This record gives sequence, structure tokens and C-alpha cells, in this order.
Amino acid sequence: MPILQRWRNVLLSLGLCGLLLISSGCAAKPPSPYAQVQQESTQRGAPKAVAKTATQGSEFNRFFPKPGNGFERVYTQEKKGFAEAKLKKDGKDMAMLSISDTSSIPAAAQKYAQSTEKIAGFPTVEVGTTQTGVLVGGHYQVKVLSRNPSFDKGDRKEWIAKFDLQGLSKLR
Repeated sequence: MPILQRWRNVLLSLGLCGLLLISSGCAAKPPSPYAQVQQESTQRGAPKAVAKTATQGSEFNRFFPKPGNGFERVYTQEKKGFAEAKLKKDGKDMAMLSISDTSSIPAAAQKYAQSTEKIAGFPTVEVGTTQTGVLVGGHYQVKVLSRNPSFDKGDRKEWIAKFDLQGLSKLR
């Protein structure tokens, strides 16, 4: 094969490779499965994840139960509309304590409408076998979630009663 023909074949091959590389880079990419959700959540008028009127999480800290009797309280999360703390004993997680502003999640407050039980005068509900909650002032949800099998429904109710529920009801 003459040298000129070999060079022509090499150049033709390189040209085809370059053309293939350029055309594949310009191909339309399939839409992301999250594109629709992103578009809807950023559109004008889309509901906010946290209501503008939600109470700052730092405001809730003073209403949490005081540690004692071998229990330790460790704050783990604080953001607008929510605060959370771990309840520990002997280095073990016993429960999660939380206060949330239901203005961001109105359905959270609606589940208390059918409640027949009360703690300190506030409606209470059980969620499964590990959660107990009360609705304070129709607006704030106080929950205790068991994180240890020995921490039962009675313990959860006892710790909810240790929150300053009356003070929390006056927060607004």
C-alpha cells in the first residue's frame, strides 16, 4: 500500500473519530428524575418547606426537660420550626425529645383532633409503639421517641410531662 494512501486512511480515521466525539458531546441528555420536582419547588407560589411564621428552634430549648437522675440531655438539632435533643443514660441513647412548630406541617396538628387522652391538659397521641406526642396550644408538637427497648410508653409520658408545656403554650 502506498504511503499516501496509508496517510489518507489514518487522516480519514482520525476525522471520523473526531466527528463521532463532537457529535456525541452535543447529544441531548435525558432529563433528570428530579428536574420536575426542582421546577415545581422553585416556581413562584410554591409552598415553602418551613413557614415564614415558624418559631426559631432556639426559642424551644428553654422548654425542654432538665437533665437529672442519671439522665443527660444532648441537643442534636436546631433549625427554624424545630429543636431536638437526645436523652441519654449511662452513655446509651434512651429517647429523642423534640418540639416542632406545626405551622409548616398542618397535618401534624390535625392528628390530635381525635385524641381522647391528655397529658397536662394537652391532647396526646401514640404513633406506633415508640412515639408519644402532645399538641400544645394547638400549634406546637412535643414528641418523645423511644430509642431503647427499656424506655416504654410510661417513660415517654413521664418525660413529656417534664417539658414546660404551660410556658410553651404562651410562646406565640
